[in-house]
Amino acid sequence: MTRFRWVSVLVAAAILAGCTPSFKQSTEVVQQTDDAEEAETTHITSRQLSENYYRTLTPYKESASRGLIVSNIYTKYDVKEVENGLMRISQNVFETDKYFFQEGQYLSANTVSYWLARENQTTDKGEDLQGLNPSSLDANGKELAPTVKAVEAPVYLAHIVEQNYLTMTDDNKVKLGGMSIGLALNSIYYYQKEKYGEYFEEPIPNEKLEAAAKEIAEEVVARLRTRSELADVPIVIGLFKQQPRNSIVPGTYFAYSVVDSGKSGLGEWQKINEAYVTFPMSSPVEIYREDNDKFQNFKQDIDKYFSNFTSVIGTGFYQNNKLQNLEVEIPIQFYGTTEIIGFTQYLTDVMLKQLPSDVTITVSVTSVNGPEVLIKKERNSDKPFVHIYE
Repeated sequence: MTRFRWVSVLVAAAILAGCTPSFKQSTEVVQQTDDAEEAETTHITSRQLSENYYRTLTPYKESASRGLIVSNIYTKYDVKEVENGLMRISQNVFETDKYFFQEGQYLSANTVSYWLARENQTTDKGEDLQGLNPSSLDANGKELAPTVKAVEAPVYLAHIVEQNYLTMTDDNKVKLGGMSIGLALNSIYYYQKEKYGEYFEEPIPNEKLEAAAKEIAEEVVARLRTRSELADVPIVIGLFKQQPRNSIVPGTYFAYSVVDSGKSGLGEWQKINEAYVTFPMSSPVEIYREDNDKFQNFKQDIDKYFSNFTSVIGTGFYQNNKLQNLEVEIPIQFYGTTEIIGFTQYLTDVMLKQLPSDVTITVSVTSVNGPEVLIKKERNSDKPFVHIYE
């Protein structure tokens, strides 16, 4: 018989993070800066929810370029993944039990905005913005036609994400121990042939995008190394390809490199094989076919429960062509408490029977009134955690 555990909202939140946190007092430390007079007392949280998460400092410091990401990245899915994916890459270099996380404090909003400009762009005062995207001018200094620009000089770089990783010193202080930079890149260049005309799309070839991104990465590292506070710290730099504007799944990082402490040259580029896909698929490629068949069976069993059911949508995350996580969203009409309990029991049985066992699965049931049910199953477990919202 399938066993269920019904848990409170507080514990359910902890489960989603990986495990139940231990409630200990935070550690008081001093955060070092280049200016000794600006050193400040801060606290390190003692609650590391799982080995996949870094501990943070309090009071929490927001990114120096906070807010730009929403206007520079196309979809809410990419906004989340460009940051989460960079943290996932960073764990290859900065161990979660030795480093503490802080949002980027070194690249200001102005700096990021300037670097996202084109090479030929200047401020109102004629100052060079030092844009990292290709110039929009031809050899004679004339503006390229929109169609020519779309092919020969598209905007590659859409946003720059900065993350800081801190370490503890012997005298109970924390200092910058490493930095991660995510370069969010456009997969499609959107442009207008006329100022107020319709938008057109020009896909950017992968080879061209990757070559341009690596050149941009080298320049970013060179600029960071000119700053005394960043001259010696190791730097991780990742390349993120965002999805088109109408996508319902996020893009992914496809490569990263590490600049060792005190060096300016990029190390060897490491390829990343990650992908997000939507289930069910009508014509899946071979690597998704088996998982898609299982999801189709799962959906069919749910459809049997509700004759007027409309949709079951899953988002799968793959690493090296292997499904790692599956998030399922099930919208339903409003039902009474007993009917929701019955459906939840049936749904959990179907989930355990039809969906892959070696995958972390999260199922969210919602109605017009908001969240109704949350089911979380860890990899290789047959004991899901279930919560019905009251």
